[in-house]
Amino acid sequence: MTGFWYDWPRTIGAPSPDDLANRVLGQTVERIDRRAKYIVCSLTHDLLIVHLKMTGRLYVAPAGATLPDDRWVHAKFGLDDGRELRFSDARKFGKVYLARTLAEVSAGAAKLGPEPLDDSFTPAHFLERLRGRGGALKALLLDQSFIAGVGNIYADEALFRAGLHPLRKANSLSDDEAVRLYYTIREALTLGLDHEGATIGWYRKPDGSMGESQLHFLAYGRDGQPCVVCGTILHKTRVAQRGTHFCPVCQPLLE
Repeated sequence: MTGFWYDWPRTIGAPSPDDLANRVLGQTVERIDRRAKYIVCSLTHDLLIVHLKMTGRLYVAPAGATLPDDRWVHAKFGLDDGRELRFSDARKFGKVYLARTLAEVSAGAAKLGPEPLDDSFTPAHFLERLRGRGGALKALLLDQSFIAGVGNIYADEALFRAGLHPLRKANSLSDDEAVRLYYTIREALTLGLDHEGATIGWYRKPDGSMGESQLHFLAYGRDGQPCVVCGTILHKTRVAQRGTHFCPVCQPLLE
């Protein structure tokens, strides 16, 4: 990297902006990964870690070029090909960190659950993690210490596909129901990737275009509309303080 610019100190989570600028200079981006909801860019010596929060965007643009989202740009990293890696965030909740490990910037990093699309995450592993878990299924799916990276939208989609009510108690599932949920979690996330994310509010792909996942939802955001399976009007409630969409017929609340 050839340089660093910022205009909102709170965007820089750690270290200080001056230390970040000095440390990042001359480092090369070697790999880009994701852990839970963190984007992790492996540099030569450090990790450049970004949490987008609700309105954050990362994109690459020619230095000097002006793009629509630049009105909210709060950090830029110069690249040696003459372009810039820019972080835009209208609400200013997102964070940029430079660290040796994810644990340095997130106290909960060591407690993050498995990645649901990893090959190492098997149905048997899922069943084992479910044992002894109480509380509502939807709340459990949103718990990043249980599974990392499942958000509100795809929790609703997975539960609908599994035919499980979001308020169903996690410890009430049979093994067959739990295995079905395991596969629908992976299915919902895979379809989200295939359709390149959901553009409902702020989200855009790196090239600025819209994702199309929202065009294929079966439950999320469809309250008041007929269920695609049975025709019953879908309902909306709140679980774990998040809007939650379900079909009362296909997803009965069993006691």
